[in-house]
Amino acid sequence: MNIFRFAGDMTHLISILILLLKIYATKSCSGISLKTQELYAIVFLARYLDLFTDFISIYNTVMKLIFIASSLAIVWCMRLHPTVRRLYDKVLDTFRHYFLVAACFILALLVNEKFGFQEIFWAFSIYLEAVAILPQLVLLQRSGNVDNLTSHYVFFLGAYRALYILNWIYRYFTYTHFNRWIAFIAGLVQAALYADFFYYYYISWRNNAKLRLPA
Repeated sequence: MNIFRFAGDMTHLISILILLLKIYATKSCSGISLKTQELYAIVFLARYLDLFTDFISIYNTVMKLIFIASSLAIVWCMRLHPTVRRLYDKVLDTFRHYFLVAACFILALLVNEKFGFQEIFWAFSIYLEAVAILPQLVLLQRSGNVDNLTSHYVFFLGAYRALYILNWIYRYFTYTHFNRWIAFIAGLVQAALYADFFYYYYISWRNNAKLRLPA
């Protein structure tokens, strides 16, 4: 644990709370990609298989359970909640996310730190998380206008990954044996995907205007 990882965890938690606030307070999931939320649910379920085998700390266990439970709750609301699901942008959210799942799993089989059951699923979750935001970004670009809660959600989600890159850099210089290159490289890829969004988010914040993305 270090300050960058803790800040990343808290930023990630904030992004989830913002999304839950949007869904439960407005009874709407407009502007939110169900495909991205399903990918994140798969990410957390695959990554935290060690919940059944390893105990690191109460903090670690609680955070894992929060991320799994919240991701499943969001998917449930968008699919089954009688009010929320009616406002889902199904026409715009057409990204074929199952291709991402298949490609990331094949990559995990080929490139992993150790060829074992949990390690392969850990690598799979890292690769999948790196590209899970793509359906969301595509949906926002198609819709053009982005409401404040959705823009804040995506911003904090991206900030979480940026802080985790700093976490990996910190660990490289302070740990004797650094062996998480997969996570570091995947984090760089994910941060790069957010670059365009961050730019327009900053412009809207500077001009105190609603976020608009180019079509």
